[in-house]
Amino acid sequence: MTKLRIGLLGTGPWAGITQAPALAAHPEVEFTGVWGRRPEAAATLADTHGVKAYDDVDALIGASDAIAFALPPDVQAPLAARAAAAGRHLLMDKPVATTVAGAREVAAAAEETGVASVVFCTMRFAAATAPWIAEQAAAGGWLTAHAQWLGSLYAADSDSPFAASPWRREKGGLWDVGPHALSVLLPVLGDVTGLTALRGPADTVHLALRHASGASSTATLSLSTPQAASGTAVELVGQRGRVAMPLGGDAIGSFRSAVDALIESARSGDAHACDVRFGLRITEILAEAEERLA
Repeated sequence: MTKLRIGLLGTGPWAGITQAPALAAHPEVEFTGVWGRRPEAAATLADTHGVKAYDDVDALIGASDAIAFALPPDVQAPLAARAAAAGRHLLMDKPVATTVAGAREVAAAAEETGVASVVFCTMRFAAATAPWIAEQAAAGGWLTAHAQWLGSLYAADSDSPFAASPWRREKGGLWDVGPHALSVLLPVLGDVTGLTALRGPADTVHLALRHASGASSTATLSLSTPQAASGTAVELVGQRGRVAMPLGGDAIGSFRSAVDALIESARSGDAHACDVRFGLRITEILAEAEERLA
């Protein structure tokens, strides 16, 4: 079948580490080019993968069937709405936006033109966690769950390339790792029907959630945990006892699975469970939590 032409918007660390290598190596993708807010970075990334660097974002959108995004959420959202309005499929990063209005604009544009969309919530596509989430959702019978997403971007001994990200510095763990936690909890326990939020030290946030299934969950989110204490854990508690989420998986392989999902959705016309509407719902939940914290 004809390869899907996918262009990349964004030139930061995540684009260089994950999106660009995955797109360049995918056998069913024609990597059409790179656009970025820093032309010199776009040129470097494009040259690395033997594709064209674009200085006009609309030209890259016009040369592509789909657009992948590696941009700050509130830069991503209006460009995604623009690409969807032009009939381009969307492979977005999480969160879709940090405002409900921004996320709704993208969802409305995608719905109006009928394009396929996938939001890259890593755990929903990683080899170790994606089947585990589906298995626990099918099993049911859960009473509660406990999630910890503890990053160390802002720890004194951190050398993370993402620590310089202005939007992460402003929005903190709630918006950066909160989507990861929700992407696991929602498919297993159901939509959030009520929540409370409490601030901890630095950017740490504690969420307590009520779900449509009747279950409850908690999530602790942070980007400022010391490296020795950082890590990810999810434990479900229910009729089968306690079940812990497996860890592992590589970013490029997970993103390749997200590309596979977009290709399948674009060809079949069937919406993916982790599409822009799911991304909108995550934005709504996080915005409500932010209001409670205020």
